[in-house]
Amino acid sequence: MTPGTLVGVGVGPGDPEHLTLKALRALQEADRVFVPETSARRGVAGRAEVIVAEHVPAERIERVHFAMGDDGARQAKWNAAGEAIAAVVRAGGTAVFATIGDPNLYSTFTYVAHTVRGLVAGVEVRTVPGITAMQDLAARSGTVLAEGSEPLTLFPYTAGDEPLRGALDRGDTVVVYKGGRHLPDVLDAVRDAGRLDESVYGEQLGLAGQEIGRAGERGGAGPYMSTVIVPARRNGDRGEKL
Repeated sequence: MTPGTLVGVGVGPGDPEHLTLKALRALQEADRVFVPETSARRGVAGRAEVIVAEHVPAERIERVHFAMGDDGARQAKWNAAGEAIAAVVRAGGTAVFATIGDPNLYSTFTYVAHTVRGLVAGVEVRTVPGITAMQDLAARSGTVLAEGSEPLTLFPYTAGDEPLRGALDRGDTVVVYKGGRHLPDVLDAVRDAGRLDESVYGEQLGLAGQEIGRAGERGGAGPYMSTVIVPARRNGDRGEKL
């Protein structure tokens, strides 16, 4: 039997209205839609599931469990999720893995797809892009991410403090993901670079607990999926970076 298809679908950072038409069609046409569940929120619908549940019958949605902060269990959970998805594509069906943000940007889908490819020879793997947290925060805060010849650096704080400081010193736009409990350290780095005043912070984007504001006014730790945007240094002239 010819194997089916695995589709990674980005559903955005939280706002159900950010689901694209192509993503909606992929969800509705799938034989099975898989959504991530983490150890920290076992038994509770995650962001991706909440969005998916508005468009897909509950009987076609299946949770797969991941251990994001447990190095020992992480590989085993990837394997278990891959096996569940492989059962659908082996039978010639279409399995969708719904992920917040975009499936090709810091997404668990990367590891799921790698696992399924190893389990099902010839499986077709496709992705449907989703709106990212940095795009959502930029729109909600009125922040320009890049213009003209400006580079944009997307930086996970898990990569370390010194590399972040190096990126900030260059003066280009820097977006910081995954600050979480280290958010005070992130903001210290931004402050030391003299760039705190123009920076913006966001968490729970598109959800009931959404918080958006000036980064310098945010105190204490934040959720793992918080976002900080440090815009490039600009003098305000139109087209200055062309």
